[in-house]
Amino acid sequence: MTKVMTEASMSLDGYVSGPDFSGFDLLFQWYERGDVVVETADPELTFRLTEVSSTYWHRLIAETGALVVGRTLFDHVEGWGGRHPMDVPVVLLSHSVPDGWPRADAPFHVVTEGGIERAVAVARELAGDKNVVLNSGTIATQALEAGLLDEVCVDLVPVILGAGTPFFTTPANAPYTLDGPLSIAEGDRVTHLRYRVRYGER
Repeated sequence: MTKVMTEASMSLDGYVSGPDFSGFDLLFQWYERGDVVVETADPELTFRLTEVSSTYWHRLIAETGALVVGRTLFDHVEGWGGRHPMDVPVVLLSHSVPDGWPRADAPFHVVTEGGIERAVAVARELAGDKNVVLNSGTIATQALEAGLLDEVCVDLVPVILGAGTPFFTTPANAPYTLDGPLSIAEGDRVTHLRYRVRYGER
C-alpha cells in the first residue's frame, strides 16, 4: 500500500538546513563516508556510502514512486535541471507555475490549486504502488496538519546548526505523537530512523 513519507538529513537541534540554505556540507557528510559507490540519475552526483547507509539508500529508492516538493527548494536547485537525482516524477506545489515550466522533457507536475491534498493525490497516481516522499519543512508540515503523513524518516547527523529551517515548521494542533523508531540503522556520521505518525492521540 502506498505510504506518504517525509525524509531528510537533520541536525541534532532539528534543522534540515542552516540559514539561507547553508550547512549542507555538514548535514550531508554521510554521503561521502564509505566505500560503496552509489550513482544517481545526475551523472555529476555520486555518493560513497557505508554498507549500512547504502542499504538504507537503495531501499528508499526502490520504494519511492514520486516526490512532492515546495517552491523554495525547487527554485534553489533550479528544478534539478529537469531530472531529480532519484529519477522519479516530481510534483511541485506552488502558487504559480515557474517560468519555462512545464517542460516536455521533464516528469514534473505543477499543482497550483487544491493545496497539499491535491499535490499528494497527484503524486499517489504517479507513484502507483510505491511510496510518495515529501520534502521536509513547510510541505511536510502541511501534510501532517492535513492528516496525510504516514511516516517520518530522519537521517540524524551529529551536528548542531543553531538556526535555519526546521524539519517541521510550527504545526497546528501540536503536539503529535509518533510510534517507533520502527527501524534504526547506524551509519558513519548519521543514524537513519523511521517513525509512524499517530493521529487521534496526543
